[in-house]
Amino acid sequence: MRDVSFGQYYPTKSFVHALDARAKLLLVVAYIAFIFFVDTFAGFAFAAVCLCVPIALSRVPLKLILKSLRAILFLIVFTMILNVLFFRPQGGESPLAAWWIFTIYRNGLEYAAKMAVRLILLIVGPSLLTLTTSPMELTGAIESLLKPLSWIRFPVHELAMIMSIALSIIPTIMEETDKIIKAQKARGADFESGNLFKKAKALVPVLVPLFVSSFRRADELAMAMDSRCYRGGKGRTKMKILRYGWRDSVAAVAMLLFGFGILLLRYNWFGVHFITLLY
Repeated sequence: MRDVSFGQYYPTKSFVHALDARAKLLLVVAYIAFIFFVDTFAGFAFAAVCLCVPIALSRVPLKLILKSLRAILFLIVFTMILNVLFFRPQGGESPLAAWWIFTIYRNGLEYAAKMAVRLILLIVGPSLLTLTTSPMELTGAIESLLKPLSWIRFPVHELAMIMSIALSIIPTIMEETDKIIKAQKARGADFESGNLFKKAKALVPVLVPLFVSSFRRADELAMAMDSRCYRGGKGRTKMKILRYGWRDSVAAVAMLLFGFGILLLRYNWFGVHFITLLY
């Protein structure tokens, strides 16, 4: 549980921290969209190298950014195994190995590797957003970007507040879970031995106090907000006003160059297929 870094904020002064929260949110959305256009190892290598630039500029320890990968390592491995065992080529490719109902193809191995790299890039990129943006800034960015929806009486401020609370509470829940597991182990609970079903059953004594603790924290938060006369976003002002700056323009140009490079790698370096696609 301590390996989950999503939702944690790493306070420091850097180029990435100084970016406008709205710009960072839009850049992350564009980054995720461009990653789904990558379908070659050269494209993944290009994306990984480009991702190293904001990581270096953020001054966030690489160990902290990569911590979340340990938490989903099982998901990555499980996805790779499924793609390797159940991949079926379109042409008449000869299998590398076959056993019972499973057949392994060379293209299946390549597809599984690409899927794993894509998952890693999709996790590391957005985690950099939460590590370099405080929950309050992220709330303001979401509220500002969704402000046009308020014209149709959509509760923009309330939605942004809910998302901000959810992001900020993730590390707290992870820490609470770790404390409960340690307390149960001190009382003789065994979470390691046995098969999968026994391990799942052993987690029941952890889930019950975790739910009770979560509801208690939610009730305390609601009482604290009510005691401070919180009545939604109507008439509220902001202490820190979000403003675009020259750093945001530089980051936007860099993202455009990143996207252009991804498209060139996908549709031929010389742009022949890319120009054809535009027409």
